[in-house]
Amino acid sequence: MARYYDVHPRNPQRRSIGQVVELVRNGGLIAYPTDSCFALGCQLGDKAGIDRIRAIRKLDDRHHFTLVCEDFAQLGQFVVVNNAVFRAIKAATPGKYTFILPATKEVPRRLLHPKKKTVGVRIPEHTVAQALVAELGEPLLSSTLLLPDEQEPLTNGWEIKEQLDHVIDAVVDSGECGVEPTTVVDFSVDEPEIVRYGAGDPSRFE
Repeated sequence: MARYYDVHPRNPQRRSIGQVVELVRNGGLIAYPTDSCFALGCQLGDKAGIDRIRAIRKLDDRHHFTLVCEDFAQLGQFVVVNNAVFRAIKAATPGKYTFILPATKEVPRRLLHPKKKTVGVRIPEHTVAQALVAELGEPLLSSTLLLPDEQEPLTNGWEIKEQLDHVIDAVVDSGECGVEPTTVVDFSVDEPEIVRYGAGDPSRFE
């Protein structure tokens, strides 16, 4: 049965954040809010957690997982960013964007796109997501909480708990956070390519 944490959206309780992060460090899979919608999250090197996300969402091995980072310095440890890309991403973060970039050796191979050797990264503008990543001290491996055959992600914490009670370990709820996933921009190709139009304004990358 998943634990339920009701967390203040602007001043998240440190005790609750600490308990959730301890759960993640011990192999837990959580549902947590971001600035676009709820996401599933586990520790970066947690193979079982990755497999659980794949099973819940019915994902194939070409799915780009996302490393949710605290800041740009942390993001730069896990992806290769040249000067032009640096400026473009820096101007759009924190925000409702996911960027696909070539991964560094810090990223476990099982997370990489099998052909491109790329991974998604983002820096959310959401107090609770930021608090979780800051407490964890490393990126939170994440995927949008969009269930198979559903058109929109789940937005209500109690609904998530009811539907996923026996397949995740905790729900972090700080109120509704939207139903639109991030805009995804692929910077691993010659010209930036928008591969999903979502909550972030795409015009700056078009």
